[in-house]
Amino acid sequence: MAKAMTKSQIAEHLAKKVEIKKSQAVAVLDEIAKLSYKEAKNSFTLPGIGKIVLMQRKARMGRNPQTGASIKIPAKKVVKFRVAKTAKDAILGKK
Repeated sequence: MAKAMTKSQIAEHLAKKVEIKKSQAVAVLDEIAKLSYKEAKNSFTLPGIGKIVLMQRKARMGRNPQTGASIKIPAKKVVKFRVAKTAKDAILGKK
């Protein structure tokens, strides 16, 4: 299995593709990340890639796997990423 691309490799690829400096590509990536963090509470969509959403999980009962004892798991906020249909189709192929 191939290794995942690093931020530097992604920036280098973008810089070559759109003919800008690598430092400018890094700045674009950083700004997209900052914007997604700020807007996650309202949901943030990267067209063609996916959507970041903030969800509220309800409190529930769970089980300690070691002892088997029931425990109460409190409610909490979680961040989820939903992959766009176009990304799924491009990666997995259409059915």
